[in-house]
Amino acid sequence: MPEVDFIAQHKALAKSGYFVNGSRVLLSEALTARVVMGVERICGRSWMYWLQQRCLGHASKLSGLLRLSDRPGRVEKTFTWKGIRSCNMAVWRSDFEQVNGFDESFVGWGHEDADFVLRLHNSGVFRKNGYCATEVFHLWHTEAARDQESLNARTVKERVKTDITKAALGYAQLRVNDDAVVTRLG
Repeated sequence: MPEVDFIAQHKALAKSGYFVNGSRVLLSEALTARVVMGVERICGRSWMYWLQQRCLGHASKLSGLLRLSDRPGRVEKTFTWKGIRSCNMAVWRSDFEQVNGFDESFVGWGHEDADFVLRLHNSGVFRKNGYCATEVFHLWHTEAARDQESLNARTVKERVKTDITKAALGYAQLRVNDDAVVTRLG
């Protein structure tokens, strides 16, 4: 769930030639249940509320309270896996199309976002860290199976040694959605 100033913060950090990699505050199962049932509101709350939630173990960190302006220290000139969260990322459409989007040849959970960031980096788009400005509240959920994680990680580790910029199976490829039948007339 985005905070009330989420879009404004991303816009303030936006700059051509960069993408913004945001952050997240993990919420507990109990707090998530109250939010989903509509009995607790989390957006637009005071620092006292979040300090209490953190002390009770319902929020993983307090960085969602801070709003640090754009500054040179936000830019990552080298590729690093740390902090890549595609659940909270802003990228120019032209840059997304340039690298052919996410690579859908990845199977199962894990590292497709690192691959995406690597290919953006290789195409000359720099990463700007949105920490302490663009946090989202991540609702608790059962984790997906990670049985393909090591294979996906190995794929990215091999690609780090290359200058790959395009997804093997990405945005530009025409394909049939698994849930729909497509009939071509003609």
